[in-house]
Amino acid sequence: MKIKFAENLKALRTEKGMSQGKLAEAVGVTQQCVSKWEKGEDPKLSYLWKLADLFGVSIDVLCGRSEW
Repeated sequence: MKIKFAENLKALRTEKGMSQGKLAEAVGVTQQCVSKWEKGEDPKLSYLWKLADLFGVSIDVLCGRSEW
């Protein structure tokens, strides 16, 4: 999951025209946290829900289990 999640998160973020800082603010974490996620660190489940809701995709899509 790590690599696909990191790739999808960055792709969704850039598609929305968001910086790491703006995404961090929207989810309630630091920019450094978003950077770690985009480098392969897994977020807590509660943040997966927030990210999926923010981008309008399912957690399966976010984690690479299905296509968006």
